[in-house]
Amino acid sequence: MGRLDDEYVRKGAILILLMLLIVISLIMIKPFLLSIIGGMILAFLFAPIFNFCLKFFKNKTLTASLITLFLIVIIILPLWFLTPIFIKQSFKIYQASQDLDIVTPLKAIFPSFFESEAFSNDVGKVIKAFISKSTGSITDSFTQIILNFPIILLNIFVVFFTFFFVLRDKDDILDYVKSLSPFNKETESKLFEYTKGITSSVIYGLIVVGVLQGLIAGVGFFIFGVPNALYLTFITVIVGILPILGPMLVWVPVVIYLIVEQNNTAALGVLIFGIISSSIEHVIRPMIVSRKIRINTSIVMVGMIGGFLFFGLLGFIIGPLILAYLLIILEIYRKKESPGIFIQDHDEA
Repeated sequence: MGRLDDEYVRKGAILILLMLLIVISLIMIKPFLLSIIGGMILAFLFAPIFNFCLKFFKNKTLTASLITLFLIVIIILPLWFLTPIFIKQSFKIYQASQDLDIVTPLKAIFPSFFESEAFSNDVGKVIKAFISKSTGSITDSFTQIILNFPIILLNIFVVFFTFFFVLRDKDDILDYVKSLSPFNKETESKLFEYTKGITSSVIYGLIVVGVLQGLIAGVGFFIFGVPNALYLTFITVIVGILPILGPMLVWVPVVIYLIVEQNNTAALGVLIFGIISSSIEHVIRPMIVSRKIRINTSIVMVGMIGGFLFFGLLGFIIGPLILAYLLIILEIYRKKESPGIFIQDHDEA
């Protein structure tokens, strides 16, 4: 009996020490935690490219190094040249928003609704305050990039450092994670299958498709000479990952602005590109998302909102993944054949 008690004490002490070290480690890496997660997400995205290139180069370190160098070039160089342009155009949009008259076209469209001058003025003030605050927040974000450049540079280094090692050693990392799993082999296999499917669904089905949607709308901005088109394209790409609304958050106000400016040809052109942009997800998403498992849209939306409030911009990706992994554990715990209402097969939807 005494030996059994000693064994429990020993295991309890190890567990307490392990939890203490985990907490200290999380506190230590907290400033770079999002950068580490970002590097892991990028490694997941580029894993198919890595596997393809590895057939030719044979060496994992060389292949991962070349892909990392390629990623640095396609991300850092555009940011280096485009950030000053984004900042300049963001100030222009903020200044233009101060002089924008929304009430007059609204009176023309809804004359009976805006009969009262006092009501019209109140609506105008509310809309102007909203637009000013929104454009001001975006402008402040670009300004913070300059002020916090050394910290941002360090975080970028962590992203690429994590990306390289996760990409190169992903198989060993996966085997190590499986070795820590408390589940039996059947449950473990199902858990990893769901996890990989959900991660593919969120990253490819939302992020990649969202970026494509934003770029298509941006093409319309450039073709029809929308002011500050580069900046607007960047914002459209960012909001493109949002389910339901997506690029509409940008191209609809742009169309309204062009109508106010009586540039009806450009408004019609941007409207056409905007509709195409918002419609292609139904065509492209099934082509990109090859996995059968997907997550309910409502969970994605809640995860994005919560993730954004907790983690910032990267939370748009992390939030849905965290909720998805929680639901995966719950579905495994249920021990049911059907994945359930929140995690579904494409065939069931």
